[in-house]
Amino acid sequence: QVQLVESGGGLVQAGDSLSLSCAASERTFSSYGMGWFRQAPGKEREFVAAISRSGSRTTYGDSVKGRFTVSRDNVKNTVYLQMNSLKPEDTAVYYCAAVLISGYYTVRVDGYNYWGQGTQVTVSS
Repeated sequence: QVQLVESGGGLVQAGDSLSLSCAASERTFSSYGMGWFRQAPGKEREFVAAISRSGSRTTYGDSVKGRFTVSRDNVKNTVYLQMNSLKPEDTAVYYCAAVLISGYYTVRVDGYNYWGQGTQVTVSS
């Protein structure tokens, strides 16, 4: 059972930056593809970013491409999401997710087995 704990959320102004972290309990963290998703009130959970097991490949949702960067440290068992040029529409609860995967990653919500509890990001205009 993989336990994921997100941190780093908060209240920022439009144009600011914020960095999220997600620490995993799993010793074989490098076997897991990792993803970031977000969910705003009244909306479905939305794909944000994913990173392959080694960190060599990444992919992003269209709404965050060019502004967000996902990375991971397999020694620290942690995945990161650097968010720049934040917009009010980025306001949501952000979740990290993990899947034991043989490929690179998946962008599907139902493709992930393990989820963190979420961290709130609020961007004021």
